[in-house]
Amino acid sequence: MPELPDITVYIEALRERLVGQPVQDVRLNTPFLLRTVEPPLSAVAGARVCGIERLGKRIVFELDGDLFLVLHLMIAGRLHWKARGGKAGSRAALAAFEFPNGTLTLTEAGSKRRASLHLVHGRAALAPFERGGLEVLDATLEAFAARLRAENHTVKRALTDPRLFSGIGNAYSDEILHRARLSPVKLTARLADDEIARLYEAARATLVAWTDRLRADTAGVFPEKVTAFRDDMAVHGRYGQPCPVCGVPVQRIRHADNETNYCATCQTDGRLLADRALSRLLKEDWPRSLDEMDELKSR
Repeated sequence: MPELPDITVYIEALRERLVGQPVQDVRLNTPFLLRTVEPPLSAVAGARVCGIERLGKRIVFELDGDLFLVLHLMIAGRLHWKARGGKAGSRAALAAFEFPNGTLTLTEAGSKRRASLHLVHGRAALAPFERGGLEVLDATLEAFAARLRAENHTVKRALTDPRLFSGIGNAYSDEILHRARLSPVKLTARLADDEIARLYEAARATLVAWTDRLRADTAGVFPEKVTAFRDDMAVHGRYGQPCPVCGVPVQRIRHADNETNYCATCQTDGRLLADRALSRLLKEDWPRSLDEMDELKSR
């Protein structure tokens, strides 16, 4: 799912191309994308784009007439831009927004249709989309600590809870926790003050560094290759590959459709965290440390 750095770069590219442009036409190729009926989508025809902003992991288009288009890309939704006269866009687009200078299309990989589009009238109507998460880059250490300790969860779950923190998902939480040298399953109630301070600095540094990196990668072009898996990430999506800090293989915890990646040496003092699937399979033979894993592999 696109997270704060990805959404920020999307928005900057969209602002550059769309602010001041009128919507000429909107085409929907699926009935499942639009989740509202009033105002009708036809109301945006001719409306000028006044601004584009981020609301958590959503992209909000402010239009003339106090109209707001709220787009949530979910896991597999991606945006594409075709300048006027450019190469034709994807036939698999769920939606196409026509402007005088080009076409913005939305695609979604896979068969599940999770992306959503809402059209609402008045800024007050955006309130239901606001999950209440703290904007880490705008927060003080004190505010960050208070939010982290507001509920007792694993630190991984806390970082990715949109009610607690805004814009952080599975990918960047792995990177933040690795940078902070913290276990993803440590409970927030058990975090010491110095650990919270470390997590705060790691979160801010990670989000800023990746936003700057993505900006540099897409300078002058539209961000077409938005992905949660990047070769230069430290641990996310790098199971079995060497940790860039200590060189030991990156480990994982699989749960539902997500996977948490971590370094046992840097984050858990060499202890392997139980992976649900492998724990059921190996039972008492589940290795508790990297040394036990090496011994198991050598049998």
